[in-house]
Amino acid sequence: MSAIVTFSLWLSCAASADSLQSAKILLKVSNSAQQFSEQTKNHITDVLRTYSSIVAMETGIELPITIRSAIADCYSRAYDWSKFEGGFADILSQHLSGIQIDLLIGFYRNKSIPPAQIENFKNAIGSAGAIAKNSADLIYKTSPGCVKQDAQIIIGYLSDAGLKASHHGRIE
Repeated sequence: MSAIVTFSLWLSCAASADSLQSAKILLKVSNSAQQFSEQTKNHITDVLRTYSSIVAMETGIELPITIRSAIADCYSRAYDWSKFEGGFADILSQHLSGIQIDLLIGFYRNKSIPPAQIENFKNAIGSAGAIAKNSADLIYKTSPGCVKQDAQIIIGYLSDAGLKASHHGRIE
C-alpha cells in the first residue's frame, strides 16, 4: 500500500514539475518578459511625469535629471522581471491544466486549436481574470515599492534647494 502512495506522490510531483516547466515556456513564447518590461517603463514614465508636475506646480522648479534617474532606477530594480517570473509561472500552473498550457503555447506558436480542445481553450482564456488578480497580488506582496524612497529623495532635494514641505504637504 505504501508503495502505491509513494508512486502516486511521485507522479503528482512529476506532473506539477512538468506543468511548471510548461508554464515557463508559455511565459517565453507569449513574450511576457518584454510586455512586463514595457509596462514597467510606462509606469516609470507616468510616475516621473506626476512627480515632476507636482513639484513644478508647488515650487516652480523642475526636478533635475539626477533625481528623476534615482527614482527611475528604484522602479527598474523593484519591478525587474526576474523577481516575478517564477511566481508568474507558479500562478499559471495553479490556474491552468497541463492541456490548457499546451494549447496556449501552441496558440502563441501560431498552431491551430483542435476542435475537440476548443472548450479547454475557452476555459483557459476564462482563467485570465483570476491569473491577473493573483499576479497583481504577487507584485504587490513581493515588491517593496518605491514611494517612500521617492518622497525622501524629493524632500531632500527640496530641502537642499532651500524649500520645505509644510505639515499640509504644501511647499513653502
